[in-house]
Amino acid sequence: MKNRYEALLVLNSQGKEDSVHDIVDRLESEFKKEGAEIEQVQKMDKRPFAYTAGPLDAGFYVNFVFHAEPGLVTKLKSKFKLDPEVYRQHYQRLREKTEKKERTEKPAKKLARPK
Repeated sequence: MKNRYEALLVLNSQGKEDSVHDIVDRLESEFKKEGAEIEQVQKMDKRPFAYTAGPLDAGFYVNFVFHAEPGLVTKLKSKFKLDPEVYRQHYQRLREKTEKKERTEKPAKKLARPK
């Protein structure tokens, strides 16, 4: 059974600002090659880090929402860990997307009258 996941990747775009979209396309094809069905890709632009914990002070944030088998997440983690263009990565399991039910108007509650 496939679960719904969100992957937040921080890319090392230092000196490669022009080729960031090519990197995102390559990462998207990596997800698909491993068997994930991509629902949404959000390119969130370059943002500075709250604190500097390494050689970079900013990174390009990309959010992937995808459907995959549970074992695929660990495979993707280890694969992107070796990729020099992926600086940080975070994965989270999401709830299944449900269709929103239209709200029906409920009659207003009667307020108690003061005595």
